[in-house]
Amino acid sequence: MMGAGVSQRLGAIGLGAAFFLFTTTGALAEPDAARLAAGRALFSQGAKPPCAVCHTLAHAEAGGAVGPVLDELKPDAARVAKAMRNGIGAMPSYSSVLSAEQIDTVAFYVSSVSGR
Repeated sequence: MMGAGVSQRLGAIGLGAAFFLFTTTGALAEPDAARLAAGRALFSQGAKPPCAVCHTLAHAEAGGAVGPVLDELKPDAARVAKAMRNGIGAMPSYSSVLSAEQIDTVAFYVSSVSGR
């Protein structure tokens, strides 16, 4: 838990700078690695149907040919989460298949590894 002094300093430098500070010092490295691994697992096999069936994403070694190539699209997390929650085009909604947290984890993973 952060002390009041750290919290006040983070408010002064902004969240973006705080994220950079923590990731470059390694404070978030382990949780992010675990979240990336969970996102990859959900992308590759956890969702039904798995995202990898339709989408190409190099990091996941996925070569689907139906949906957009995510390495080229480079969607941000909000875009991925919205598509997963609502469905888009031929893509179904995953709201009844995955929890909100799982959808956010996949969105984090895709946006992080697609070069965004």
